Amino acid sequence: MKKILVIEDTASTRNLFLEGIKAKGFYTIGAENGLIGVQQAHKELPDLIISEIMIPKLNGYGVITTLRQNPPTATIPFIFVTAKMTRTDIRKGMEMGADDYLTKPCTVQELLSAIRACLEKRVLLQKSYAAQSESLLKSPETETKTPTTPQLIFPSNPQLKKVFHFIEANYHQQITLNDVALAIGYCPTYLSKLVRHQTGQTLQSWIIQRRMVAARSLLVETSETVEQIAALVGYQCMVHFFRQFRQYHGTTPQAWRKAHCNTCIQ
Repeated sequence: MKKILVIEDTASTRNLFLEGIKAKGFYTIGAENGLIGVQQAHKELPDLIISEIMIPKLNGYGVITTLRQNPPTATIPFIFVTAKMTRTDIRKGMEMGADDYLTKPCTVQELLSAIRACLEKRVLLQKSYAAQSESLLKSPETETKTPTTPQLIFPSNPQLKKVFHFIEANYHQQITLNDVALAIGYCPTYLSKLVRHQTGQTLQSWIIQRRMVAARSLLVETSETVEQIAALVGYQCMVHFFRQFRQYHGTTPQAWRKAHCNTCIQ
């Protein structure tokens, strides 16, 4: 039976979540503040944690930071469910290693859907990386015989080899810092610091760069729509894709395609 820890200071909301989750066959644990939440996480080692950000004693950001620094709790899936809903809040939460972010008010059904998706994604990632690792162990010569894109866009760094290979294999789907850390076997906080120290860039920046390379290739070499290309390179939100493409290229995907396709024809 999967354990779910809910950290929420409002008793009525906490009980609503706990009862709804328990009714679906999960073992539930409640905590009314961040400090108790951290204690329960260390004691129970839940399969997933749900937390409000604005909680007493230690806020949600402090909770996830503390847990990510401790190996036994470092890779536990984490979902923020909070009334803090600005773009900055969401980005901060995801950069700290959260797997999902729901804004209040939300229904128990929405919460359950997020829990299932998060747990299923975690299982798939573990299986995917296990398969990749087994393949590399069986065929150590493969990398030298068939040069791959990571050698072209990622720096040669023995410490980050597994990280870049994981990004290469999964950039086309939704992946977070926590996903990569789980697959590689590192604490998310350590992984984040390691990547920045070794490359001068964040892990998320490398994921975006890989997606941009794929997007440019598809824009020039295929007739897929921009919407289709965004989905193919891992974006569920078109606005997010447009914003990041413009940040990296100073123009829209459509304008970039037109300019480069014209250059190719000439």
